[in-house]
Amino acid sequence: MRHRKAGLKLGRNSGHRNALFRNLVTSLFKHDRIRTTDVKAKELRRWADRMVTLAKRGDLHARRQALAVIREPAVVHRLFAKAAERFGRVAGGYTRITKLGFRPGDGAPITLVELIGAEGERKAKKRGKKKSAAGRKAEAARKPEAARKPSPAKAGKKPRSSAAGEAPAQAAPPEGDPKPASS
Repeated sequence: MRHRKAGLKLGRNSGHRNALFRNLVTSLFKHDRIRTTDVKAKELRRWADRMVTLAKRGDLHARRQALAVIREPAVVHRLFAKAAERFGRVAGGYTRITKLGFRPGDGAPITLVELIGAEGERKAKKRGKKKSAAGRKAEAARKPEAARKPSPAKAGKKPRSSAAGEAPAQAAPPEGDPKPASS
């Protein structure tokens, strides 16, 4: 009977199993999401939740414990720097497991393991890139007149760089000068 024996064996000896999960948890925190088999993903959840809990604690002893598991010091530094703001509100359940299907070679069930705070950052980045027409107009209305510049396509053709023998194009007059410069 396996009473009080936590963790899965996965057909590996203890050294191989520890190395496997150390690599998986390092990759998870480095890339925020990884693909692996279902069984490994469920066990990886335990390791990852423990590392996030250490990072939320944030003291030197917790950092050293995390460095004993996670193989890259830069990954540990990034985890400890962002853990409080990224996972501070929740108490556990820092990973999400999404089933993807079956691996073509051996038919093993594959899942995507991702950190729960990861898509919040991605959505914020996407929101910054795409704005609706109403959002662009409202933002333009908030800008002062001097800060608004017409795009080169709307203001006419862009001046070409001077080719051999041509004179460079004249600069636009300053805004305070009412008369344009004569040619």
